[in-house]
Amino acid sequence: MDQLPSKAQILDWIAQNPALSAKRDIARAFGIKGSAARIELKRLLREMEADGALEKRKRSFAPQGALPPVSVLEITGPDAEGDLFARPLEWDAEGEPPRILFVPKKGDPAMAQGERILARLTEVEGEDHSHEARLIRRLGGAKPRILGIFRASADGGRILPIDKGEDKEWRVARDGAAGARDGELVEAEQVGPRRLGLPLARVTSRLGDPAGPRAVSLIAIHQHGIPDSFPDAVLAEAEAAGPAPMGEREDLRHLPFVTIDPVDARDRDDAVLAEPDPDPQNPGGHVVWVAIADVAHYVRPGSALDREARKRGNSTYFPDRVVPMLPDALSGDLCSLHEEVDRPCMAVRMRLSAQGEKISHRFTRGMMRSRASLNYAQVQKAQDGQPDEATAPLLETIIRPLYEAYRALKHARAVRQPLDLDLPERRIELSEDGRVLSVAFRERFDAHRLIEEFMVLANVAAAEELTRLRRPLLFRVHEEPSPDKLEALREVAEASGFTLAKGQVLKTAHLNRLLAQAEGTEFDELLNITTLRSMTQAYYHAENFGHFGLALRSYAHFTSPIRRYSDLIVHRALILAHGWGDDGLSAQDIEMLEETAKQISDTERRSMAAERDTTDRYLASWLSDRVGAEFAGRISGVQRFGLFVKLDESGADGLISIRSVGREFFHFDPESQTLMGADTGTVLGIGQRVTVRLAEAVPLTGGLTLELLTVEDRGLPAPKRRRGRSAPRKPAREAARAGKAKRRVLRTRR
Repeated sequence: MDQLPSKAQILDWIAQNPALSAKRDIARAFGIKGSAARIELKRLLREMEADGALEKRKRSFAPQGALPPVSVLEITGPDAEGDLFARPLEWDAEGEPPRILFVPKKGDPAMAQGERILARLTEVEGEDHSHEARLIRRLGGAKPRILGIFRASADGGRILPIDKGEDKEWRVARDGAAGARDGELVEAEQVGPRRLGLPLARVTSRLGDPAGPRAVSLIAIHQHGIPDSFPDAVLAEAEAAGPAPMGEREDLRHLPFVTIDPVDARDRDDAVLAEPDPDPQNPGGHVVWVAIADVAHYVRPGSALDREARKRGNSTYFPDRVVPMLPDALSGDLCSLHEEVDRPCMAVRMRLSAQGEKISHRFTRGMMRSRASLNYAQVQKAQDGQPDEATAPLLETIIRPLYEAYRALKHARAVRQPLDLDLPERRIELSEDGRVLSVAFRERFDAHRLIEEFMVLANVAAAEELTRLRRPLLFRVHEEPSPDKLEALREVAEASGFTLAKGQVLKTAHLNRLLAQAEGTEFDELLNITTLRSMTQAYYHAENFGHFGLALRSYAHFTSPIRRYSDLIVHRALILAHGWGDDGLSAQDIEMLEETAKQISDTERRSMAAERDTTDRYLASWLSDRVGAEFAGRISGVQRFGLFVKLDESGADGLISIRSVGREFFHFDPESQTLMGADTGTVLGIGQRVTVRLAEAVPLTGGLTLELLTVEDRGLPAPKRRRGRSAPRKPAREAARAGKAKRRVLRTRR
């Protein structure tokens, strides 16, 4: 009998020849002939399979956890450099599935995230991926996915969506539940084409108890696809980092910088100081310093940290957690400007006139040491004459000069007239187990505005500096409102008894005049919210289109590189422009600037949506114990299918279905944004004071359903009875449209 190969030799052969791993291929490779030898080989392979060294796949063998040479993959999306990666759809081994790079050939179609392909795999070594894939054929587009609550039944189960925009349940067959338990939060994907009836789905991920501690933010993280764990390579780079050397940095450690942040701040990336300008040519002037954490020193272009930071785009903040752009070893330690420790920084020294106009600025790369880590309320109390142990020694030398410089900046701001919105920010306080303890509006002090003005000033200086030096950068762009949105704002203003003049080039001063008219009236918050809604969204761009809201010709983000990738790009641009090191803006950074601008604008919107959804769910949870209670509020939106009302107490938004209002048909006028009763002539419009009853609060979706009780302190008039029928009926087509629109906007399932 021919001598059998060792187990190690067999494993080596299969690893090197994955396409030739059938039993006959192994026998041929080792010259095994004769029935007796083949029987022994078969026994040996079975023994290796039992040991877990091999797994049998139809008529071939592969090392345990290995992928077959031809596999079905799902495209998981591009990385920060634009390369497409995929994951195997079948992966039963322990640990994470291998990282697979999709290598397109000339003529291959473009691939979208979620698309499935049949691909030929090749193992590679020395890369950040283990396999490369080449297309054999496409298997279809991305399958619809759903996040919801699994409800078990005899035939499998149902999935109740948690998305307010999705109202249809999904059916799950018995073999598609993946072991999900009744009441568990799951992710699922559609199986087969969508036909009449409930769509069929199979569970792909089990996410645990939706009512568990801190589940609300986890739902938003998963639903919006926010990366919340760092790859090992990224963590390794962060952990390997150490304190930055002084090198050729400017020594700023003698300057009395302080940081001023929220009391629950998770990172400290900006420090400030102010002092009188000693130049006699600038009487009453000020010198303001803004120092920012030098993240560019630690996050080098093209590194694993850089790729992950670009992919995330920004940090995302929830009431119970933060999903950071950078690992905590950097964001919470080496890059955070903690008191009494040396920290590398990018700093700008700015000279202001007595009227707050910037005379000059100078950027430097330095080393600083913060004198104190303060919070807004603490600083404001000190300024108001109630210093504590930490602020008393700093009051005259540090805090007072900051406020004096701020007064000058306030004067310059009044001349510039940026949009002066006053929108209260909600603060949701949670217990240790994730229950909502209270919902309140955050106090806002001059200390907040002081820091905001200092940061705006530094951001303007960065944009002007790089424009002067003709270096590429990312601008923060905010364009003026569209004519349609402006007209809608004008109609709301007129409905509230105010005016916004027509026939002139819109300036922020015109909007501020409108807001000043409403200040102190019952329409104050409504006009602020409606003005905000009329604005276009700010975004990042490699070209400068100005910033309408701030009334600035040139603006860039420089002050928060720990939590925004845009600021890191601006830091690198300054490093390159001034020759401060080899970690400045790279050629690839410059080449990808437009792609980066779009990427981080998209991630910013993703984070905003996730944060908003989380707040809605916490508010619904907070109000769920008060179903049946009455609340005061104001109509904040009007649609054909109903009214949106903002509640005074919590700022929560709820929906009143028009079908629940009276017993008459309501005509919708999109121009005036009103609903008018066909029989009574009752007009419901934006800005009206209402009393409502909370009919339903659904924490899983964040949906609130309200019932209208009074409008402007008056009850709804009863419609006239019509001969032949007890109440007017809504036309079938109108009813269908309203129901469809309602389902699209807000899901209110029990």
